[in-house]
Amino acid sequence: MKKILFVMLLCFGMNTVNAQMLKFGLKAGANFSTLEGDGVDGSTYTSFHFGAVAEISLLENLSLQPELLYSSQGTKVDEAGIKEINYNYVTVPVLAKFYLTSKKLSLEAGPQFSFLVDQNVEDQFEAESFDFAGAVGLGYNITDNFFAQARYVMGLTEANKDAEVTNRVIQLSVGYRF
Repeated sequence: MKKILFVMLLCFGMNTVNAQMLKFGLKAGANFSTLEGDGVDGSTYTSFHFGAVAEISLLENLSLQPELLYSSQGTKVDEAGIKEINYNYVTVPVLAKFYLTSKKLSLEAGPQFSFLVDQNVEDQFEAESFDFAGAVGLGYNITDNFFAQARYVMGLTEANKDAEVTNRVIQLSVGYRF
């Protein structure tokens, strides 16, 4: 009987620790993107992103935040009958999240891995199938469950096979943690 009680308490304790150390949620928001570099003279393209987010607490003020997002990016252009260049990615940002104030305001930074799933100008301006970027931003926990984020994503590899351009994205997000 003592062994059963001990195992139950141990399992309950582990579940409590895991619930505090790992949180899942959903987020969505607006993208304001451009392609920057030689060969493209574009303006800001407004689109969207949405997906899942997790937060793994490492220390009192430090967490790891991996995400899995669908992100529509590109630029507005006026070249050869093309009005906009749109690249759709599945992105995987993996961010270190440092809380500046008691679990409310956080600074976030880390790499982002993007995999192309669709594009609208394949013949004229073909995208690379993989994009590597760096991301930096701020997060704010409105409540224990609701949060808002602002992030800048700077492409570090060329986004296009025909021109030397990189993605630049400002993301504004809201989300809910379970």
